[in-house]
Amino acid sequence: MLSSVLNSDRAVDVNITIMRTFVKMREFLETNKELAKELSIYKEFQKYF
Repeated sequence: MLSSVLNSDRAVDVNITIMRTFVKMREFLETNKELAKELSIYKEFQKYF
């Protein structure tokens, strides 16, 4: 990671920010996956009307 190459407080802070961003992206994608599944079920149900 960046902090292992650049040994400074700023590099460590940037590295932490990057990791937090990836965690938030993963959570966002997981949440939207569930939403997409619910929408597809709704669309299947809607075909019958």
